[in-house]
Amino acid sequence: MHAVLFDMDGVLVDSEDYWVEFQREEILPAAVPDADVDVAEVTGMNYRETYDYLEEEYGTAIGREEFETRFEEIAREIYHEHVDMLDGLEGLLERLDDRGVTTAVVSSSPHDWIDIVVARFDLADGFDHVVSAEDVDAAGKPEPDVFEYAASEAGVPAEECVVVEDSENGVEAGARAGSTVVAYRIDAHDDLDLSPADEIVDTPAELCETVLALCNR
Repeated sequence: MHAVLFDMDGVLVDSEDYWVEFQREEILPAAVPDADVDVAEVTGMNYRETYDYLEEEYGTAIGREEFETRFEEIAREIYHEHVDMLDGLEGLLERLDDRGVTTAVVSSSPHDWIDIVVARFDLADGFDHVVSAEDVDAAGKPEPDVFEYAASEAGVPAEECVVVEDSENGVEAGARAGSTVVAYRIDAHDDLDLSPADEIVDTPAELCETVLALCNR
C-alpha cells in the first residue's frame, strides 16, 4: 500500500459522539418528525446530501437553508470546543512519512470544517493532501468517487490505498473504490455493519498497528 486515506469525523477526531447526538436529538426530529430515521442511514454523508436524501426518502418539514444553518453552527462548536485527536495520530503520520507513504484527509465535511481541525491540532504538515467531498463533481459517500479522486490526487491507484473509515457509508465507498479498508469501530457506531471492510479494529493502537502493517507489505 502506497497511500493512506483517512476519514476525519470519528477517525482523526472523536466528533461522531457529538454529531450522533445532534442528529438523533435535534436535526432529524426537526427535519423528518414523522419518520424514525436511523442515524446510520446518513452518517458519512455530506450534510447537504443528507438533506437531499431525507427530502427524497421521507419529505422534510424544514427548508434547506435552516437545515444547513443548524449544521454549520453546531460544526463550529464541535470542532472548536469539543473534539480530541486520535491517540497516536502524530506518531503514525511520522512513521508513514518515513516509509514514503502518501497520506490524505478524505472527508464528507466541507473544507471550512476540515480547516478548523487541521489548524487546531497543527496537522497542516502531517498530511500530503486534504480532500473534501465538495471537491468532487459527483455523489458523495457511499459512492466511491471521493476516494477515487483522492487516490488520483495522491498519484496512486485506488487499489494501492488504505482507506480508514468508521461509518457504513464510508466503508462501502472505500470498498467500492477497490481500496483496502480498515474500519474503526467506535462507541458512537457500535451497531454498524462494517463487514465490507478488510480489517476491523476497536482501539487507536490497533488502528495504528494495522495501518502500518498494511503499508509494510
